[in-house]
Amino acid sequence: MMEQNRLYSLPALPYDYKALSPGISEEQLRIHHTKHHQGYVNGVNAIYEKLDKAQQEGSSPDLKATLKELSFHLGGFLLHTLYWENMAPAGKGGGAPRGTLATCIEKEFGSFERFKKDFTTAANSVEGSGWAALTYCQKTGRLLLMQIEKHNVHVYPSFPLLMVVDVWEHAYYIDYKNDRAKYLENFWSIVNWNTVNARLEKAMEG
Repeated sequence: MMEQNRLYSLPALPYDYKALSPGISEEQLRIHHTKHHQGYVNGVNAIYEKLDKAQQEGSSPDLKATLKELSFHLGGFLLHTLYWENMAPAGKGGGAPRGTLATCIEKEFGSFERFKKDFTTAANSVEGSGWAALTYCQKTGRLLLMQIEKHNVHVYPSFPLLMVVDVWEHAYYIDYKNDRAKYLENFWSIVNWNTVNARLEKAMEG
């Protein structure tokens, strides 16, 4: 059994469960956070325990299956953590970005409206379950969009993620049923641009 301080744990939200309403309801947010995100926490911990037990016993698990599952749960854990942080309570988020982020969006996409349209299209067209993300190429200094299937497919390795939106149905089904487009429309009203800008500036320093 692993030592307790080596276990993953569910991060607290930076706001209460009612804070994102009406874009995301209290019920939707509570279930998403305490059930789905917790599920990825549990999955990661279970696999680490499995690997530790195998090491102690001198045995080898099915590494192909185990590492694939670990990638899935780690991706789910990390992406959800970023997702909560890049949203803000109703009335404190949304609008248009400013500062470095606004300048980079204008340079790469031509306008914020074009960026918003392209990001929404990327998110709405994810096949099945997954994510859309805004990322930064440190080699070229360019902003890029990323479509992530599940939590770990089509990821650009080592590219810092600036903003993500969850388009698994569990992220919006209580509020929007199967209307992903409506969920994405309302997502823009709760984006925390300060957080996204801070992530970009940190990535540019790196």
